[in-house]
Amino acid sequence: MNTEMEGEEVLDAVILGASGFTGKYVVREFLSHLERPDGQGLRRIGIAGRNREKLGETLRWAAQGALPPSIPIIEADVTDAASMVALCRRTRLILSCVGPYRLYGEPVVAACVEAGVDYLDITGEPEFMERMEAIYHESALLSGSLVISACGYDSVPAELGVIFHARQWEPPSVPHSVDSYLVLESDKQIVGNITTFESAVLGVANADELHKLRRSRPRRPKLQVPGPPTSKAKSIEHQKSIGLWALKLPSSDAAVVRRTQALLAENPHGLPAVNENSELVEKRRKFWSEVKPLYFGVYLGSKSFWSIPRTICIGLMVVLLGRFSWGRSLLLKYPEIFTLGQFKKRGPTEEEVRSALFKMWFLGHGYSDESRLLQQGSKPNMEVVTRISGPEIGYATTPITLVQCALLVMDQRQGLPKGGVLPPGIVFGPTDLKERLEKRGILFELISKKTIS
Repeated sequence: MNTEMEGEEVLDAVILGASGFTGKYVVREFLSHLERPDGQGLRRIGIAGRNREKLGETLRWAAQGALPPSIPIIEADVTDAASMVALCRRTRLILSCVGPYRLYGEPVVAACVEAGVDYLDITGEPEFMERMEAIYHESALLSGSLVISACGYDSVPAELGVIFHARQWEPPSVPHSVDSYLVLESDKQIVGNITTFESAVLGVANADELHKLRRSRPRRPKLQVPGPPTSKAKSIEHQKSIGLWALKLPSSDAAVVRRTQALLAENPHGLPAVNENSELVEKRRKFWSEVKPLYFGVYLGSKSFWSIPRTICIGLMVVLLGRFSWGRSLLLKYPEIFTLGQFKKRGPTEEEVRSALFKMWFLGHGYSDESRLLQQGSKPNMEVVTRISGPEIGYATTPITLVQCALLVMDQRQGLPKGGVLPPGIVFGPTDLKERLEKRGILFELISKKTIS
């Protein structure tokens, strides 16, 4: 871990890319959590980016009219390796808000791993996450750097939502599969930022690279889910249990949850912490013993069928044009046209952010009694519905989840794994992250349990 340099304060955390669209919301969220829980003064954080003037404007905006706190402003450029080394000397933790991560993420990860500095980000790019794991996991284990991607809406709600859902299946019942259904609601237009759209476009353009990466890596143990293999998912379905039309999505949530489940297949009791006594070991083992393996799928849900054709239309345009450089140029030059107003270069207004919320339903099927699995041809006979709900996903929920993950790393580092490139579920599952999020308005609910014919 970093040690304090002579004459220079080492900070608890630095928000990199703080002047970006999402970064400024992360700064605003962090400013409300500067006081240490033990009453020993304020946490020492800094903000970093390429332009000192813009960083100053961000700090004033985030302070919301109050006197901005005395927070170091650090000039740093991800394209300058020396700049990243110098930044890592200043902090114990970096929160990276610099996307698209395919273009700008790796230099930050590399510098953190080399320096033994912890790293969190808010990417939803599977190829970036899995490539960082392939390249840096072993080095991060050795240096003691904890590298955790997908700490925003992608994919903390999905990770904690699957864990919360799985723990509702009390013995003798066992889960078999769960699908998540995301519903976005607002009395205004729901709008995304151009950087998020650019990440999606680049993901489509480089989809083959993700397949090549996965084929090149050693096979992990297969998920051992009780019961028959899951049936092939329908592209479009109507779920009467939750009153939604749904469209199957290629999602980073599914990839991240699979990584956590693969790690649990290898480590059924979870990952040991840096420093845990026998009581904490037993607590960790008990927690993970209650999280049964299950198949997981991701859908975009809507109360109206007619939103489905609209989403398909946008998806087809991105997929077809995203494969060609000229097509990508058109998509990124005119995002509002090609997404029918769902992504804009200016991003959402404050009013649009405040008016939006999300509901993520988890519809699970399994067996009321594990003994039913011994009966030939037995099908799932139990249904469990859980739900997570909270504020707008990109600029309200994402800052909340990222900052709460950061606070856990800062305050409970000895209770987390020593290092490695890991998904959020395996790291934060046994912690009180769920309870922290509920205090910030992200709610976890058991909706129903019932037997089905």
